[in-house]
Amino acid sequence: MHTDPTPTAVTLNHALNWRELYSVAEGASLQVSNDTAARIQASRALVNSIAAKGIRAYGVNTGVGALCDVAIDVSQQAQLSRNLIMSHAVGVGSPLTALETRAIMAAQVNNFCHGYSGVRLELVAQLVALLNAQCTPVVPSQGSVGYLSHMAHIALVAIGEGQVHSTPSSGADALRAMKLKPLVLAAKEGLSVLNGTPCATGLATVVLARAERLLAWADDVSAMSFEALRGQPAAFDQEILALRQSPAINQVGARLRALLAGSAILAASAGAHTQASLSLRAIPQVHGAARDVWQHTATIIDQELKAVTDNPIVTGTVDAPEAHSEAHAIGAALALAMDSLGIAIASVAAMSERRTDRLVNPLVSGLPAFLSAVPGVGSGFMIAQYTAASLVADNRRLAAPASLDGGITSALQEDHLCHATPAALKALKILDNAEHIVAIELLAATQAYDLLEGAPTRAPATEGLHQRVRQLAPTYADDRPLAEDIGRVRTLISRQWPNP
Repeated sequence: MHTDPTPTAVTLNHALNWRELYSVAEGASLQVSNDTAARIQASRALVNSIAAKGIRAYGVNTGVGALCDVAIDVSQQAQLSRNLIMSHAVGVGSPLTALETRAIMAAQVNNFCHGYSGVRLELVAQLVALLNAQCTPVVPSQGSVGYLSHMAHIALVAIGEGQVHSTPSSGADALRAMKLKPLVLAAKEGLSVLNGTPCATGLATVVLARAERLLAWADDVSAMSFEALRGQPAAFDQEILALRQSPAINQVGARLRALLAGSAILAASAGAHTQASLSLRAIPQVHGAARDVWQHTATIIDQELKAVTDNPIVTGTVDAPEAHSEAHAIGAALALAMDSLGIAIASVAAMSERRTDRLVNPLVSGLPAFLSAVPGVGSGFMIAQYTAASLVADNRRLAAPASLDGGITSALQEDHLCHATPAALKALKILDNAEHIVAIELLAATQAYDLLEGAPTRAPATEGLHQRVRQLAPTYADDRPLAEDIGRVRTLISRQWPNP
């Protein structure tokens, strides 16, 4: 579990790691080191040389996509850059959150700082200034098979167009308030500011951070349900779990043992059953597998942040510059990782709903029906479990892989699409659902404790969680809309860590 303090400032020397990028997304300032600035300026000199020598370079002196063989005169190259922003700003739907947009912007700056994109230092400085002033562009969430439309809406604000989340709301007015001039894009900058995997990488970083916190909560909440349902802790025995060769499984097992240490409830029920249901005794195996996927995803994102993902990239010397058309902007690894992590989170949430069902079912819980103090008069958590089941079903639909969607765009020029950005957006929706599902289990487990009249004492760690929930929501007695409690506890899960 990550508990390090969030830095207030991040310096970009070569490449950010995912935690540094997420810190910027959360509001930390970003600065570019002198060495990084020198790399950016050196790569810009290569683009200037390419333009001056008339060397054919995609998006510098040609059109883009299926128009890649249409030559663009030197006098039109700046206009091409601006036109690309305008024509690609086609996003629709509700906007991304400020956190998500800032993550994309930080990843975009990171990509330029490798020194292969050929943008001017002025463009990087404009994006950094927007980040550090907490001036966040409004970016519609839908409308791209890859990355282009989202990043176009960010670029609009840099050139004095578009909208921002703050007041004043227009990009032009926001720049004026910051005493910044709208940027006039030069050759290649229009393409570079749209290109690469920063959109998917930034969103994937948000997914990763939220998933890390949710997995920690899932461990802790499952321990509460395990205790309330009087599971058999022998299932978490260290020596037995060690026979499963997975560090993550053993990590979860150790966490559960720590959470349940000192539980008089479990001591009193030891040996009462041969084995508990799988939603109780398989917590280390399922949560551990999800953590393995999470760790692989973290590796992929850090790898992506170290990579050059522009097209074309520029290399060589000012006297002999080269422009290389390749496919580094295609984020296949990110798409596969986001699909996999989305499935892993959906699996953890599905198991959470199964424990909620056991808590509300008097046939297996040994508790009042639906956790109501007066069953019949009160329905208790009956319909809250319906909500959890509905969200699990929604996650099952969302877990279909975006990376296999395919599609053809730009008149057959782009005839294979990996959908990395849609995969990340889909994973964020799965997380929304999962946070609500775990919140419902947390409320149900807390209610179960309250209904265990005369029961032995709880473990100190689970008692601490019980108290945290009761600070937000008193024991439920069908006396208020339960949705309000769910919302408050979901906010707790999405913004804070469980007990250390």
